[in-house]
Amino acid sequence: MEETNTENIGCQSDGVQLTCFSEQSDGDVLLHFQIIRLQKQIYVWIGCNSASFGHLYAALPTRPSNAVGVTSLIGGSSDNTGFGIARRLVLKTGLNVVLACNLPKNNPMLEASAEKKLLQKLISLGYTKPQI
Repeated sequence: MEETNTENIGCQSDGVQLTCFSEQSDGDVLLHFQIIRLQKQIYVWIGCNSASFGHLYAALPTRPSNAVGVTSLIGGSSDNTGFGIARRLVLKTGLNVVLACNLPKNNPMLEASAEKKLLQKLISLGYTKPQI
């Protein structure tokens, strides 16, 4: 697993932190990530093969049941690539999540690889909730 490191960690302005990085997936696909940390939410873009925006999801924790509400803001309902990632990011971070996902449709292995690499980065940045 080779990492192409183009990180911009620590670019802070008024409490906003920007992180960008790229990593090679197991299937030799170069994945690109951008994370923007705001006060109570994160914006994440995941892409490969092009810099297109892709589908856009908003996910947030609901009260009092601690469930997660997810909705598609841009993109069709037939392609849910990124829907599950957005939901699980809320569970792991406790933050509101806006996720733009430009991954190929019907490639669950690539989606799982992208989520794993993203979660590793979020953990290293301290954006996840402590495990109980």
